[in-house]
Amino acid sequence: MATFLKRQKEMKRLEKQREKAERRAQKKLAPRTPDEPLVELLGPVTPDPYDDSIVTPPAPVPHN
Repeated sequence: MATFLKRQKEMKRLEKQREKAERRAQKKLAPRTPDEPLVELLGPVTPDPYDDSIVTPPAPVPHN
């Protein structure tokens, strides 16, 4: 009986995985809406070096 339940659980997991992959593929193929951000085209966000709100901790002082 336990083997049957394990197999059922595994089949359900595989089905979920397949559905997720399908949704991912559909999302990739779907046309974008104008208000959707194009994050992947912008590249990584770098902090503004002149922004005073970013506080950098002081460098550690070596002890001799």
